[in-house]
Amino acid sequence: MRTFHITTYGCQMNVHDSEGISGVLMAEGYQPVADEADADVVLINTCAVRAKPERKVEAKIGALSARRREATLDVLGICGCMAQEHGQALLDRYPQLDFVCGTGNLSAVPRLIRSALAGERGSALDMAGDVAVDLPREHGSRHRAYVDIIYGCTNFCSYCIVPYVRGPERSRPVDEVLDEVRRLAEGGWIEVTLLGQNVNSYGRDLPEDAPRFSELLRRVDAIDGLRRVRFTTSHPRDCDAELLETMAELESVCEHLHLPVQAGDDEILARMNRGYTHDQYLALVEAAREAMPGLSLTTDVIVGFPGETRRQFEETLRLFEEVRYDSAFSFIYVPRPGTAAAEMDDPVPHEEKVEWLKELATRQKDISRERNQPLVGETVEVLVDGPSEGDPTKLSGRTRTNKLVIFGPRGAAEEGDLVHVRTTQAKLWGFEGELAEGDLAGERRSDR
Repeated sequence: MRTFHITTYGCQMNVHDSEGISGVLMAEGYQPVADEADADVVLINTCAVRAKPERKVEAKIGALSARRREATLDVLGICGCMAQEHGQALLDRYPQLDFVCGTGNLSAVPRLIRSALAGERGSALDMAGDVAVDLPREHGSRHRAYVDIIYGCTNFCSYCIVPYVRGPERSRPVDEVLDEVRRLAEGGWIEVTLLGQNVNSYGRDLPEDAPRFSELLRRVDAIDGLRRVRFTTSHPRDCDAELLETMAELESVCEHLHLPVQAGDDEILARMNRGYTHDQYLALVEAAREAMPGLSLTTDVIVGFPGETRRQFEETLRLFEEVRYDSAFSFIYVPRPGTAAAEMDDPVPHEEKVEWLKELATRQKDISRERNQPLVGETVEVLVDGPSEGDPTKLSGRTRTNKLVIFGPRGAAEEGDLVHVRTTQAKLWGFEGELAEGDLAGERRSDR
């Protein structure tokens, strides 16, 4: 029996794709191993959104070259967005690679491995391949699961390569989505995250009478056994009052909204092709918090977009002060070949962009702590993930607002339990806490 190991870079959709590849391989009799060194087959599931993950992949291929020379690694394959973007060029550049498999061809991996073992190099790069196929999946958690609802993107933000590596928007049929969620609930999973590059576009490419995203949320909420429903990512241009009202109304839908802003200046937003202004975004935030006063709001932001000035960057700083995000993922702009922004003039020195990023990150850290501090002493519902990575004598889990909570002792609850924890100390990332007296007031996994 051959063994395999998958290294995954990138977003939740890549993680979910890796779960699909694992499920397909296990159905074929392959055995997963935790240590890459023990694997006969090593797959790298890649991201192409930024340059840094690509550099990591290049380094990983180099590190595995010795095993190929020593014949201790049978197959090495590249999957995902980077494979879709570069295709045959990767095989030409890296003779140690056996195959490349793009974003719509997960079920092709066993065939590509068999060909590699027979001495043939190959590729599968049809973006519209089998994305809608109900593949077996080996979920990384026994209580949290991802469910794809829409593939691809047609927004063509000027900096983004996703439409070129994942194709146009294609919604899964609603019955297919609901069947998958129902099977997960029946199998004991209590939290699902609905995935898409822009979940708010769900259903627009389906027949006119097909449900749109808000209605899909309602139908998912009605499935017995689910306690929490999340989704990502929402494009601000398509996030409307109906969605906010639906979130506020449905018991299972968590009070957390990831709403990537990318920039705070109107001219930069226009050049990014984002489709909204600073003030329109701010009005959306205000509406969301009015509908859900306890909402946790997170975002993505790009610093140093081509031609961005200090004054324009300060508009992003101003937006952050106005919105006061719970947390933010911030990045320096890096051109992606083939996108519109890659052709734009960019006179600002990289060193200046680095300083802007530091300034923004420092202020956001302060805001995150300030947002968490008033919640010390509150009792929150926590879904237990298991032992804390930083302190294995304690447990860690997530609130409905997606805040990390570390509490103890380790034996007080089990992975998958829903418990109530009293927060005792605010941190940048969330809280430290203690099990609320008289609790497990939540629900033990063994009771479900």
